[in-house]
Amino acid sequence: MAVESRVTQKEIKKEPEKPIDRDKTCPPLLRVFAVNNGRHHRLDEFSRGNVPSIELQIYTWMDVTLKELTSLVKKVYPEARKKGTDFNFAVVFTDIKRPGYPVKEIGSTMSGRKRTDDSMTPQSQKFQTGDYPDLAIIPLDRAPPPSGRVRPY
Repeated sequence: MAVESRVTQKEIKKEPEKPIDRDKTCPPLLRVFAVNNGRHHRLDEFSRGNVPSIELQIYTWMDVTLKELTSLVKKVYPEARKKGTDFNFAVVFTDIKRPGYPVKEIGSTMSGRKRTDDSMTPQSQKFQTGDYPDLAIIPLDRAPPPSGRVRPY
């Protein structure tokens, strides 16, 4: 006997994000895989049930902002506290339609500066239980060169 939902896709999309009552809701564990070499982890590090060895375990709510996550990470990585350090967030997830683990960039923050992604939340990016947050910490001295043509004058 098959069970069908009476909720349509339109109703699901219209449903606004419900605010989380942080006083009454226990925060879930968020396993953040951070690396401070300026790059995200290789996707093969997430294959066959494996995960990267460097992991931050953070108990927080799904409405946590990327700026809040950045401040938590800076407590663990003192070298990331320098002004201008870039924090690039991505999510590695399983996709039942394709083999492997696709990755989705969700935003970036910068130590000491405001950015538009500061207020972004995992919840707003459709983060689900079982997804792997991947964080590339890019120190100012390892930042990629500016894009575009460099003028000699």
